[in-house]
Amino acid sequence: MSAPKTTLPSAPGKRTRRRLHPAWIVAAVAFLALVGAAGFRAAPGVLMVPLQNEFGWSTTVLSAAVSINLVLFGVTAPFAAALMERFGIRAVTSVALVLIGAGSALTVLVNQSWQILLTWGLLIGLGTGSMALVFAATIANTWFAKSRGLVIGILTAGSAAGQLVFLPFIAMLAQDPGWRQASLLIAAGALAVVPLVLKFLKNSPSDAGVLPYGAEAVAEPASSPAPGSPAPGGNGAVPDGSAEPSGNAAVRALQVLKRASKVRTFWALVAGFAICGATTNGLIGTHFIPSAHDHGMAATTAAGLLAVVGIFDIVGTIASGWLTDRFNPRILLAVYYQFRGIGLLVLPLLLSATVQPSMIVFVVIYGLDWVATVPPTAAICRQVFGADGSVVFGWVFAAHQLGAAAAALAAGAIRDATGQYTYAWFGAAAMCTIAAVISATIRKDAGAREPVLVEARAAEG
Repeated sequence: MSAPKTTLPSAPGKRTRRRLHPAWIVAAVAFLALVGAAGFRAAPGVLMVPLQNEFGWSTTVLSAAVSINLVLFGVTAPFAAALMERFGIRAVTSVALVLIGAGSALTVLVNQSWQILLTWGLLIGLGTGSMALVFAATIANTWFAKSRGLVIGILTAGSAAGQLVFLPFIAMLAQDPGWRQASLLIAAGALAVVPLVLKFLKNSPSDAGVLPYGAEAVAEPASSPAPGSPAPGGNGAVPDGSAEPSGNAAVRALQVLKRASKVRTFWALVAGFAICGATTNGLIGTHFIPSAHDHGMAATTAAGLLAVVGIFDIVGTIASGWLTDRFNPRILLAVYYQFRGIGLLVLPLLLSATVQPSMIVFVVIYGLDWVATVPPTAAICRQVFGADGSVVFGWVFAAHQLGAAAAALAAGAIRDATGQYTYAWFGAAAMCTIAAVISATIRKDAGAREPVLVEARAAEG
C-alpha cells in the first residue's frame, strides 16, 4: 500500500487547511450506487397486482420470478466480492448497474410468464447480486480503518433510501399510466449512477495515494489490498496470515467458503441471516402490498407505508452501525431478531382497508429493525475471519437471499392455497425467535480468531 501524501509546512501565521479524506467521497458515491440499484427492491410488491390483472399470471408464478432474483442476488454476492478484489470495485459495480437497467427496461417487452423469469429473475438477479450488501462491507473494509460499523450502516441505508426514493413513484406510475413506465423509471435510476461510479469510485486508497481513513490512528491495516497488488506487509500475505487473494475470483470465493465452513460462528451467522432475508425481502418486501390489497387497502397507500419503513430503516441502520462500534454485536443481533418476530406476530391483526395508528407503530418499529442486522453481522465476519471477512459476508448474505427466495415462494403458495397470508406471518415470527436464540449463543469471544480457522489457513500453506 502506498504511503500517505505528505503536506508541505504552511507559511507562518497561516492555518493548514484540512482536506476531505477520499474515503468519504468513495462512500458517498457507493451510497448513490446502492440507491440506484435498490429501485427494483420495491418493484415486485407494487407491480405484482398490475401484472396479474393484465396477463392473468398466478401469485406463485410471479413469486417464482422474485425467488430466482433473490437466489441470484445472494449466490452472486461472494463471487462479486472476489471479483471486486480481482478486477476492482469500479468495474464490477458499473457492470452490475448496467445489468439492472437492462433487465428492468426489457421487462416492458414481456408477454409470457417465462420472460419475466429472465428479466426479473436472471438479469436483475445477477446485477443486484453484484451490488448486494457485500458491496457495502467491501467499501468499508477497504477504505476505512475506523468507524467501519457506522460506514456499513450508512451504506446499507442506501438500499432503504432507494426504496424511499422509488417506491411512491413506482406505485403511482403502476396505477397510471402503467407498470411499463414504472419499469423504465427503475432502469433510468440504475443507469444514471454509472457515470458517477466510473469517475469517482476508486478501487483502493492506494489509487488516491492515501491510507484508509483513520489508519494513522488505528494500527489495523485495510483488509483488502488493491486489485492485483501485493497485500500490505510486503511478503505477499495479508497481515492476519491469510493467503493473498487468488487470481481466479471463483477459486478465491470457494477457498474462503471451505475455510469458513469449518467455523461454528459461520453457521450461526448463516442460519440467522437466512431468517433475516426470509422476514424482510422475502415476506414484507414482496408480499406486504398484495396482503394489504387483500384487506382492501389501496396499493399506493400500502406502498406509502413501505416508504415509511424505508425512512426509519435509514435511521435504524445508521444507529445500528454506531452501536456495533461500541457494543457486543451478538447481543444486538438477538435483540433485533426478537423485536422483528413480535412485529410479525401481530401484523395480521393490524391489516385493514385504512391505516390505523397501530399500523403506523408497526411500520416505525419494523423500519428501525429492517436491516439493522447488517452492521453487527458484517462486524462478526470481520472480527472472526479477518482479511476473508468481506467474502465470508458474501456467503452469509447468500444465505440471506436463499431464505428470502424460499419465503417469497412459500408465501405466494400459501396465499394461493388459503386465500390469505396469515400463516406466512405467523411462521416468520416463529423463525425470528429461533434467529434470536442462535445469535445469543454465538461465542462471546467471537472477536478472537477461532483455532480451527487458523489451522485451516495453515493447512493451505
